Amino acid sequence: MRTDLTLRALQAVRNLGILAHVDAGKTTVTERILFLTGAVHKRGEVHEGTTVTDFDSQERDRGITIFAAAVSCDWDGHRINLIDTPGHVDFADEVTRSLRVLDGAVAVFDAVAGVEPQSEAVWREADRHQVARLAFVNKMDRAGADLDTAVASIRERLGTTPLVVQLPIGREEGFEGVVDLVRMRAVVWPLDTGVYEEGPVPEALRAEALRRRRALDEAVAELHPRALEEYCADGAVSETTLRTALRELTGTGEAVVVLCGSAYRNRGIEPLLQAVVAYLPSPADVPAVRGTIDGTEQERAADPAAPLAALAFKVHAAPTGRMTYLRIYSGVLRKGDTVLDMGVGRTERVGRILRVQADRHTETDLAVAGDIVAVIGPKSARAGRTLCAPSAPLVLEPPGTADPVVSVAVEARLGQDTDRLASALARLAEEDPSLVVRTDPETGQTLLSGLGELHLEVAVEKLRRDRGLEVSVGRPQVSYRETVVRGVTGLVYRHVKQDGGAGQFAHVVLDVEPLDVLGGEAGFAFRSTVAGGRIPRDFARAVEAGCRDALTEGPLGGHPVTGVRVTLTDGATHTKDSSELAFRAAGRLGLREALRACVLRLLEPVAEVTVTVPEDCVGAVLGDLAARRGRVSASATHGTTAVVTATVPLAELFGYASRLRGRTQGRGTFTTRPAGYAQVPLGLTAGVTGQ
Repeated sequence: MRTDLTLRALQAVRNLGILAHVDAGKTTVTERILFLTGAVHKRGEVHEGTTVTDFDSQERDRGITIFAAAVSCDWDGHRINLIDTPGHVDFADEVTRSLRVLDGAVAVFDAVAGVEPQSEAVWREADRHQVARLAFVNKMDRAGADLDTAVASIRERLGTTPLVVQLPIGREEGFEGVVDLVRMRAVVWPLDTGVYEEGPVPEALRAEALRRRRALDEAVAELHPRALEEYCADGAVSETTLRTALRELTGTGEAVVVLCGSAYRNRGIEPLLQAVVAYLPSPADVPAVRGTIDGTEQERAADPAAPLAALAFKVHAAPTGRMTYLRIYSGVLRKGDTVLDMGVGRTERVGRILRVQADRHTETDLAVAGDIVAVIGPKSARAGRTLCAPSAPLVLEPPGTADPVVSVAVEARLGQDTDRLASALARLAEEDPSLVVRTDPETGQTLLSGLGELHLEVAVEKLRRDRGLEVSVGRPQVSYRETVVRGVTGLVYRHVKQDGGAGQFAHVVLDVEPLDVLGGEAGFAFRSTVAGGRIPRDFARAVEAGCRDALTEGPLGGHPVTGVRVTLTDGATHTKDSSELAFRAAGRLGLREALRACVLRLLEPVAEVTVTVPEDCVGAVLGDLAARRGRVSASATHGTTAVVTATVPLAELFGYASRLRGRTQGRGTFTTRPAGYAQVPLGLTAGVTGQ
């Protein structure tokens, strides 16, 4: 049972992430928060490479966030554990793992662009993890910035109800502050000092502020019963009731509170922090974490008195040792404690506990429920593993990991570095689960697979910079799939083997048919319609396992097979020679034979590409997209800028960045996000299968 003192301590913690599309200003928002709260004494700038959270040399060189970085600060009696996440789609897995351990988030949007593709992707991921969010419309000082347009895009593209609690004072370059519609007070940042002044609402904006406050009251009353009662009785909602309603609606995800500002010019950060404290949940406000043990579901509340349960969400090899980042969900973790790693079923000792400030660390003796810390000591822990008290085992749901879609062949230039390269690649895969290292069985090459071209570039550069390895890299290859477009029925396969002693006998009859998976989800379905007990249930399950084995390599080019429904319709057993092993072999070999009799097509990964270019370059861009087998789905013009959205095969996007720069004199930009798989045109199939 949590004591009042424990409850108050938990309520003073906020675990939140900063989410957004690349270049929306996440890292700048984080830097301003750290500066304002006194965590740093000098404001870092992305363009100068001086930010706290973008501390990796590649992040500073490229000017983007690549790795999720955790920092902590204090504001108004509250401890804020903050994770600055990447905005580029190639590093979306870092965002997913961070969201798994967060209670709240601030979604940052560009006041000119509104909701961009990756903004939408991370928003959907936050929906899946039920993470409460605030929206911060950044860059209000840019030419073309418009709060209402950005809010409209939030409503239309994200399918949520935006509750705008601020009115901008000034437009574009003249943006100097906001009217707080909850308190009906003006907050202004004169010059660029970062110091704000508060006062009454300017007379010129009073009528508009009153109109927007009434619209806010009405929107909240539609969603919140107590606010509705008050609105019906008094024609308005009081400040106290409004604050309560905004907090509850944020917690349930029914609506999102929208604020605005310009992080680069230090305007709007104080109200944002106040909103974080006022509206986002603490560890005490979120439901108890759920886990399983021996198939039974259990709950662990955020209580230091409960047994320890922690989830590892990031692993990093630092000069100080192998660091494992943990979210403590329940219990207390002390320096020197022994914990049980549920992934391998063995105990490990925690040597040190660190409070993390990006690349700097401060040692502490203990961490309690609600904390996000790093530990040194566990050698086998991986991202997604549960560390818990040995006396109270529990397995928490791990964050999902995206399937890699792009591969390159890597090899050491010097023969003596081969072993070092293998070790370095294994370490890379430990730190980033979305990187997969495997050996091509045909060529013997070592293949490194990831989520995109940039993802692999960063990984290879990390080998060179951090490990001092000289490596050669082959041309990127995408991960194709094979799928059934016309199946077969009644395929009979008999597996008979006799080599002394007990033999193997299995007789199966299979139907194979297509299963629609072009939306991007891997697909395999199995069912048994055998009647009369001709094949026992355990043998039917063995046939299913054998079918799954067969799907790892298809007949067209050895690619994984997806989009298949297999039905076991009949079969026979032998009283002595039938076994699960025999029926598994029959399922594997029978399905391979069936697939050779089916009509199959290749699937290739495709991406939705959003290209932003000057209007006079649209023709050249459209022609280039067509040459890359792109299908344009939308085109819009905003002033002198055009935005083109198209679906393009991932294999055709290699080198697109340099081509786009050349066709637009460096003025064009583009973003991508995965859009599933599509069939490869028949004329190109031979080239793909011959890789």
